[in-house]
Amino acid sequence: MTKPQYGDYQFDIYFDGLDGVVPRWPVDFATLEQKAASVLPWWVHSYVAGGCGDEGTQRANVSAFARYGITPRMLNGAYERDLSVDLFGMRLAGPVFLAPIGVIGLCSQDFHGDIEAAKASARSGVPMVASTLTQDPMETVAPHAGDTPGMFQLYTPTDRDLAASFVERAERAGYRAIVVTLDTWTTGWRPRDLNTGNFPQLRGHVLANYFSDPVFLKRLAKPPHEDLRAATREWIKIWGNSLQWADLAWLRSLTSLPLVLKGICHPEDVRRAKDHGIDGIYCSNHGGRQANGGLPALDALPSVVEAAGDLPVLFDSGVRSGSDVAKALALGATAVGIGRPYAYALAAGGADALVSQLRSILAELDLLMAIDGFPTLPALRAADVHRVG
Repeated sequence: MTKPQYGDYQFDIYFDGLDGVVPRWPVDFATLEQKAASVLPWWVHSYVAGGCGDEGTQRANVSAFARYGITPRMLNGAYERDLSVDLFGMRLAGPVFLAPIGVIGLCSQDFHGDIEAAKASARSGVPMVASTLTQDPMETVAPHAGDTPGMFQLYTPTDRDLAASFVERAERAGYRAIVVTLDTWTTGWRPRDLNTGNFPQLRGHVLANYFSDPVFLKRLAKPPHEDLRAATREWIKIWGNSLQWADLAWLRSLTSLPLVLKGICHPEDVRRAKDHGIDGIYCSNHGGRQANGGLPALDALPSVVEAAGDLPVLFDSGVRSGSDVAKALALGATAVGIGRPYAYALAAGGADALVSQLRSILAELDLLMAIDGFPTLPALRAADVHRVG
């Protein structure tokens, strides 16, 4: 008798259907997106759904997956699949993770989405990359993830003492790696939000890690609850740091945790990162939210993987389904980040809906591997992948 597999989730749904019970939450992205749009406050939905410029890169990230096809391999006896992956000393049950989203705290209906995401992480075994920008302090969020390891994403501030404090706090809170975002030291040109003057952080949202940090509080004449505008103006002055290669030695000195560089899309940047002793590469263009007109992240992935060699390569941007995850893995990614589907699931129903969505994505990935004849992730990564059309 075979052991339980992620794909068995479909039979849970079908057997419930015999009793007239249909899924409470949508299992596909399109329906989930519609549901989220109907329940999110307009200003949250605008910020999460929008991208830069005419949002061409955002659309290209999604459509890029349709240009790749995996060639099936038969007679491989894929009755049981092993989707586990080793990442920075963590043994994970599956190759997906919750990508860092700076306003995820606003996406659940109780405005504590970071905590809801951590609860879903504990229940699903899918690790969370917690953002610097959270509604609740990182120390409050981390325990809700239970035994599922997590990582901390750093928006490196210009104040080095504050950066050191964030990293130290993350390490104490139990996060297992530091993911340094490189492509968001200033905000991109986002017309959806510009047309409505919509910037949640300047209203004091998702700044809990700053407002709970003694280094940041020393910069203020009054605490944030007494003068919120002054606090947010101080935040905007220091939140983003345009890092240079020479800064990596300083970042390395802050922690013994693995350092991962997020936003890498060029193989030469991968090679330089390896020369600087970086532990992992994160191929991403921020989902098209930061710069319009760029190459879809999926098209950049193969050359990034080749240059990375033995280094693990994380990936996100445009992922909407389990088959998208499969294609990114087949192109060499070590693990794949879930972005907007995660945000919209939280909007639809908090941790319960997010667990359902993660089970759906993993089930689709698992069934694709089963039917196409790939019993393991190494087998999938060795698959023939071709451009379509």
